[in-house]
Parts: sequence; C-alpha cells; structure tokens
Amino acid sequence: MNKMQKAIRELAEMDEMAVRSSPVHALHPLSKLIATVIYILVTLSFDKYDLSGLVPMVLWPVLLFQLSGIEVRSCFYKLRIVLPLVMAVGLFNPFFDKTVVLQLGSLPVTGGVISMLTLMLKGVFCLMASFLLMATTPIDNLCAALRMLHVPKLLVTLLLLTYRYVGVMTEELAVMTDAYHLRAPGQKGIHISAWGSFLGQLLLRSMDRAQELYSSMLLRGYHQHFHYADIPPFRTRDALYMAGCALFFLLLRCVRIAQILGGTLVR
Repeated sequence: MNKMQKAIRELAEMDEMAVRSSPVHALHPLSKLIATVIYILVTLSFDKYDLSGLVPMVLWPVLLFQLSGIEVRSCFYKLRIVLPLVMAVGLFNPFFDKTVVLQLGSLPVTGGVISMLTLMLKGVFCLMASFLLMATTPIDNLCAALRMLHVPKLLVTLLLLTYRYVGVMTEELAVMTDAYHLRAPGQKGIHISAWGSFLGQLLLRSMDRAQELYSSMLLRGYHQHFHYADIPPFRTRDALYMAGCALFFLLLRCVRIAQILGGTLVR
C-alpha cells in the first residue's frame, strides 16, 4: 500500500468516525460547531505568558474524547503532518525573550520559554477541538449547520466539494504513482526528469474527471446549490449543551483553577 492509498484509507476512516453512535455524535451539528468556535476563541484569548490559565482548557477535548469513544492517539496520528508546523510557531521565542520569570530550583525559566509553550498548547488544543468536530459530524451535516448560520452558499459548496473530491484526486494520483513504479521498479519516488510530464498528466486526468463529475451532478438536478443534509431539529438538549459549554469555557477563562488547586505553573 503506497502513501496515496494510505491517505484514501484515512479519509474513509474519518467518514466512518463521523457516523458512529455516541452522545456527542447525536448532538445537533450547529451546537457542536458553535461550541467549537467559542472554545477556539476562548483558548486564543489567553495571554502568551498565561500558561497556568491555559492548561485547564484541555479538560473539554479530553472529556469529548471519552464521551465520543474516539481515541486520543488517533487524533494525533491523523494530525501528524500539521502538528509539527503548529509546534514550530513559537520555536524562536526563547531566543528573543530572555527575561527570567520563574525559577525551578536552580533552573531559570525565561519568558520566551513560557510564551513558546503557551503558543504550542494553543495550537494543539485548537487542532484537537477541530478534529473532534470533524470526527463527530458528517461533512454534509456540518455544511448544513454553516448554512443555518447564513454562511454564503458559494463558500459552503466549495468546502463540501473540496472535502468530497480530494479523495478523487488522491485516487487518480495513486493510479499514476502505481503506473510509474511499474515502469521504474526499485526507484524511490518520482525522478525529477518526470515531474513535468507527471504533473501535466495529473492535470489532464483531473480535468477529465472533474467534467465527468459535473455532468453527473447536472443529471442529478444540481443548480448551483446543494440540499446538504436532512438534520434533526434543534432541540432543548442541544441548546443546553451549547450553553453549558460556553459557561464551562467562561469558568476556565475567569477562574484560576491551577492556583486554586495549588498547581500554579507561572507567576
């Protein structure tokens, strides 16, 4: 199994996760979407030196992992390409901010180290929340929730088509990669001399496949918008979930839980 086939399998696994049965999966997609957006905004609102205040924000995604039956390791495995980029955001902060703000025994801790850790945790927490939203909500339901928020149809359609047909592009790439390796056995990757023709063939095959897909959409009654999904009505439990999450985030933001528990990390 080559890398393209592994990518196709992982996309299929995400769709399988989204249709599982759990208390989190059963919630209305709009409530999950709004709760996730609020969580991200609250997480990003912490000061760059407020590491002790930020750490308790991990409680919400950890709780959702338990309720949804999704393993935490599957989240980090599927985000393995994005995580290093997020972790690298504050990598150079220790070189610019060398003011000592904390002493751990004889080891001085600078403000740059604290801000680096804070930025890294912010990125990881936001990725975890986004992954949970995608892993517990089918893409059609998510698009329907976006339309309920009056997000422009064009943007929602682009999101849906990009998600749905990135797998089609990956399949074409997998077929071409297999064909290339059959003609060049034992060679790792694609030789630089074949990059131009390979990309040209990929473009032509993608255009042909796109035309076929568009023709199929027209035959099925597509008129510049989709009927995204038949989602259940917004119920009382969905409103309670959304309000409860907002209050929980406000509590974590305003109350110094780490200090109350005697586990202050900074200051």
